[in-house]
Amino acid sequence: MSGGEPLVRWDWIGDHIGELADYTAIHLRLGLLPVLFGLIISVPLGVLCHRWRWLYAPVLTVANILYSIPSLALFMIFVKYTGLTERTVMIPLTLYTLSVLVPNVVDGLASVPEPVGQAATALGFGPVRRVVQVELPIAVPVVIAGVRVAAVSSISLVAVGQLIGQGGLGYYITRGLQLDFPTPIVTAIVLIMLLALTTDALLVLAQRLLTPWSRSKVTAT
Repeated sequence: MSGGEPLVRWDWIGDHIGELADYTAIHLRLGLLPVLFGLIISVPLGVLCHRWRWLYAPVLTVANILYSIPSLALFMIFVKYTGLTERTVMIPLTLYTLSVLVPNVVDGLASVPEPVGQAATALGFGPVRRVVQVELPIAVPVVIAGVRVAAVSSISLVAVGQLIGQGGLGYYITRGLQLDFPTPIVTAIVLIMLLALTTDALLVLAQRLLTPWSRSKVTAT
């Protein structure tokens, strides 16, 4: 990069709007699907850990061990089995979410007042119905707090996947480094940040919609 060249060339951005939109969509898919898959795994796993507390420690230990493995190393392990595909990025990112989501599901269920559970049982609710219709809705704020952390982390980590050719907007970071051209690097970083912030804001909105009673408390106070 020459000394007089600007950090961002707006003409380059204008010429690549369509391509940037495509890579942004890919990045969003690679970042959010693992969070969804992680939530699908973590909710029943968290329910089991809450019901049988002896299970919680080993499950959390395994989840934390997986989270401690560097993302690039985990990608390389899965390349042998899933090749240079999107699955090689999404499977490790799904595993990473478990160390955040499982504890939040357990903590969310633990935050349900005991009298509420007893009242549900007295009304004839079975264990599954009580969890689905009573306990999980009350646990929503704590669970979504974990989802927010997992989503922002996942969206950020997607870019590392470009080292195996599946990194969404990470493509522009490596391309910019190769060409010593900062515009695509800065553009990719800004777009990744916007994706993370927008996702976080939408999750906050989803929490408010799913917990109307919390808004009532705020209004009352």
